[in-house]
Amino acid sequence: MSSLMLQTDTIVAVATAQGRAAIGVVRLSGPEALRIGSVLFTKKDLSFVKSHTVHFGPLTDQQGQLLDEVLATVLRGPRSYTGEDTVEFSCHGSAYILQSVVSACMAAGARLAEPGEYTRRAFLNGKLNLAQAEAVADIIAAESAQQARVALTQMRGGFTQALQGLRQELVGFAALIELELDFGEEDVEFANRHALKETLLRVLIVVGQLKDSFRWGNVLKQGIKTVIAGRPNAGKSTLLNALLNEERAIVSPIAGTTRDTIEEVLFIEGLAFRLIDTAGLRTTTDAIEAAGIGRMHEQVQQADLLIYLYDSTTTSNKDIHEDLISLWHKGLQIMLVGNKIDLLPLPSEPADMLSNLEAVQVAEHLSISAQRPQDILVLKQKLVDIYSDVLNHAGDAVLVSNLRHREALEQLADALKRA
Repeated sequence: MSSLMLQTDTIVAVATAQGRAAIGVVRLSGPEALRIGSVLFTKKDLSFVKSHTVHFGPLTDQQGQLLDEVLATVLRGPRSYTGEDTVEFSCHGSAYILQSVVSACMAAGARLAEPGEYTRRAFLNGKLNLAQAEAVADIIAAESAQQARVALTQMRGGFTQALQGLRQELVGFAALIELELDFGEEDVEFANRHALKETLLRVLIVVGQLKDSFRWGNVLKQGIKTVIAGRPNAGKSTLLNALLNEERAIVSPIAGTTRDTIEEVLFIEGLAFRLIDTAGLRTTTDAIEAAGIGRMHEQVQQADLLIYLYDSTTTSNKDIHEDLISLWHKGLQIMLVGNKIDLLPLPSEPADMLSNLEAVQVAEHLSISAQRPQDILVLKQKLVDIYSDVLNHAGDAVLVSNLRHREALEQLADALKRA
C-alpha cells in the first residue's frame, strides 16, 4: 500500500485485546475521523470540540440504532499517536458491541486497519522513528518489569539518542574532508587528522558497547532458554513441577515417561527462564522415545542454560562426564544439579562428587532434593546468580535487544575500522 493511500484513508479497528472485558476501545484515525465520529456520536459534533477532550453520550449507526453508550476521546493531529486526527470510542467490552461499532464506522466511510497500521502511520508521519516503532511490539509482548523497561527505553528514543550526537560529529568531519577534496589543488587542510582519529576511536568504543549490550538485552527480551536434561528417573519432571509450583509434568518411577518436550516460563526477580523438560538421555530401541531424545539434543543446542540433573544415588562421575561432553556447545551455561540427596546415607559435598570436567565449563554445581521446598529456593537463587550481570545491566540507559540493530551496529563498526 502506498504512503499516499495511508495519508488519505481513514482507518478503524478494535485497539484492545480480544476476549471479554469491561471496556473495549475502537479507534478511528485519518482525515475523516472527526466526521465519521460525529456521524455515530450524535450528542455533539466532534469536529468542533477541543483536542484531548472526552465526551459521554450514545453511539448509533446511520439508521439511528443504538449501539452503546460510550466515552468519545478526540485527539487532533499532529498531537496524536499516529499524527492524524483520531477518535477513540471506549465501549463496553462485548465482542458483539465492538464489532458493531467497527462495522458502523466502515459504513460511514472508514476502512478496516491492517495489522500494525497505526504504528506504521506514526512512523510515516514522523511521530516515531524505526527503532521506536519496532519497540511498540516489544512493549506489547513484555511479560516482566525488565522486558518492559528495555522496550520503553527504546520506544522513548534511547537507542537513537545514543547515536545521534556521534553521528553529527562524523557528518561534520565528512563535510570537512569533502571540502578538502573540492580544494585539492590548493593544498589546504580543513580537517584535523588527529581529532578525526580520536573521534573515530571514541565512536567505535560507544558502538562496541552498544553491540555488546545485545547479550543482556536479548536475554531480557527473549528470556533465558533453559533445558532440564539428564538420564531417565533423575527427577527432571519432579524438578519442573517444583520450580513452577504446580503439577505440570507427569511424574512416574517408570523410566522414559517423558517422551516429548514440555515448555513453561518461570519468572525469578524479573528474569524469564523458559524451562524445557526433555526426554531422558539414554540408548533406546523405542522409536517414539528415540525421537524425544533427538528433540532433547536439538533443544540443548539452541539453549542458553542447561540444568543437567543427575541421580546422586546411582550416577557415576564417568556417566555425567560423558553426558556433558555430548551436550555441551559454545556459549552454553551449565548448572550441574545432583538430585535425591535425601536418599543418601550421609550428606555429600557437591564439590567432591566430580573431579574431571576440563572439557566443559560448569557455572554452578549443587546438590538438592527436588522434594524439599528449601532446596528449590536455593536452586532458584543460583539461577539468578548465574545471570546477575544481566540484572546489573538492566538499569543501564540503553540495551540493544533487536537483532537488526545489532547487525547494523556490526556494519557500522566495520565501516569505522575501515575509515
